[in-house]
Formats: sequence, structure tokens, C-alpha cells
Amino acid sequence: MEPVRIGVLGCADIARRRMLPAMTACRTSTSSRSPAGGKRRRPKPRAVSDAGPCTVTRRFSNAADIDAVYVPLPAALHARWARAALDAGKHVLAEKPLTTDPGLTEELVALARSTGLVLMENVMFVHHSQHAAVRRLVADGAIGELRAVHAAFAVPRLPAHDIRHRPELGGGALLDTGVYPLRAALHHLGEDLRVVGATLTSAAGHAVDTAGTALLTTPEGVAAQLSFGIDHAYRSAYEIWGSEGRITVDRAFTPPAGHVPGVRLERRAGTEQVRLAPDDQVLRTVEAFAGAVRTGADAAGVSVRQAVLLDEVRRLAMRY
Repeated sequence: MEPVRIGVLGCADIARRRMLPAMTACRTSTSSRSPAGGKRRRPKPRAVSDAGPCTVTRRFSNAADIDAVYVPLPAALHARWARAALDAGKHVLAEKPLTTDPGLTEELVALARSTGLVLMENVMFVHHSQHAAVRRLVADGAIGELRAVHAAFAVPRLPAHDIRHRPELGGGALLDTGVYPLRAALHHLGEDLRVVGATLTSAAGHAVDTAGTALLTTPEGVAAQLSFGIDHAYRSAYEIWGSEGRITVDRAFTPPAGHVPGVRLERRAGTEQVRLAPDDQVLRTVEAFAGAVRTGADAAGVSVRQAVLLDEVRRLAMRY
């Protein structure tokens, strides 16, 4: 079986620390790297990453030895480079959010589908097996009828020079950490969510939102309460509340590969800690992308709906 050959566009931290090692470990993919944004200097592989030996391709759009492109650039640059890769006939795995505008997201998804190319947004946590286990518990009636989902993802204060503080690059808490609890709500409640309330706040001296909350609901009245931020004590968890119990998942969004997941199941009869096998969500994501490239499967999933909801959160928050 020939591997899917993935070119990495740029030298972002997430590419160095997480994606390149996963691509190296995945039996169905290989990786090479390129600088982006107009500067054509050839980076030194060892200076870029300790993930292992690799090659560097300077122009992926013209590279016959590249099947796909991974785009780990700042959010505001995703649309431009994802479109360029698709126009060049390359499959695309792009960091979240896929774009900063729902219209652009819809255009890119339509372009990929019309050309038979795979376009996948790199929301990795949905590929971790612990969330499938939670879905099974809910489907089996472990907590009765669904009543609400509470989800939160926040990280400690970022350095002043961090690109997530720059509005022109698509910075801000909503597009950085807000994607995770929103995607968790979509993952467990489906696409029929609508936004009924939202807030976005900025810490003093910042040009982007550094914290936010959102309230969404399904047509049946199941609520999703979301919190996110980039100037907080660390929190990465969600809770699914039912008529007869509650499921809590800690370290929900960015668990390391060796982490042993523990899903807490609380019911009237008592509390049970459901221990699950460790899983590598980064490797699973790369495998899912490579598998979609091989089979021609549509990997866009809920990216368009997610983009629309993120935009609704921002628009509603701006009213207040």
C-alpha cells in the first residue's frame, strides 16, 4: 500500500510537536515541509523539528511527489492556502478553524466536493475513542433523556507576542479555544443547534476577545452551555446531563497519547469511574485523513455548520 504523501505548509508549533510525529508514525502517510507566505528560504529540517528525518519541498502546488497538503498556518491564512492547494489538485488537512468566515468555509467545501478532493478540518479530539464510548453510554440510556451539555476549554494567559492576540491573523478566544466546546456540542447533540445567547470579552490591552460564553439549544430544548478563553486557569472538560444521571469527561480535548481516560458516570445508585484504553487522537486524525484520501470519502463533516455557529456567536455577542 503506497502512503499518502503529505506536504506540511509552514513550521508551526503544532506541526513540529504533534502532527509531524504522527505522520511519521502513521503507516499510511509520509510528510515533507515547506515555508509559506512568500518567503522561499529553505528551512533546515533539524532546526524545524525533532520528529525525525524529512525532506523539504519548496512549492507544493507544483510538486508531483505530494498528494496532500497540511495547513497549520494562522487562521486568517487557511482559506487562501487551502484554496491554492485544492486548485493544484491536492487534498487538504487544515488546522481549525477551517476559515474565519462561514461563506469561505462553504466555498472551500463545495470546491473540494466538486473536484473529488478531500478537505478536512483538523479538530482532533473527535477522533479519540473516549467520545465514542460516551456516545454509546448515552445511546444505551445510561443517563436517561438528555437535558443539557456543559463544555469548557480555556488555557492560561498567552505571551504578548503570540499570534492569537493578533486580529488580522484571526486571533481571539472564540476561534482558538471556542471551537472545542462548540464542536463537542455538535458531536453529541447534532447539527440542529441554534445560538440563543453569547458574550465575548477582552482583557485590558488586548485587541481580540480573550474570553467568551455561549448558550445554544436543540429544537427539543436540550441546552449547550459553553465557556472558553485564553487568559484562564486551564480547563478541558465537558459534562452531559440527563434525566437519570450525568457523564463527565475531563481532559476532553487535548489528552496526551499515554493518558488513561476516565469517564465519570453518576447515577442515583452511585458514581462509577469508567476506565478506557489510552488513545492517540493525533495519530487517529492522520489515519482518518489518509483513509479519506484513499477511499474518496467526504471528510468535511460539520465544518460548515460549525463555521455558521461560530459566526452566530460572534454576531450575537456584538449586540451587547
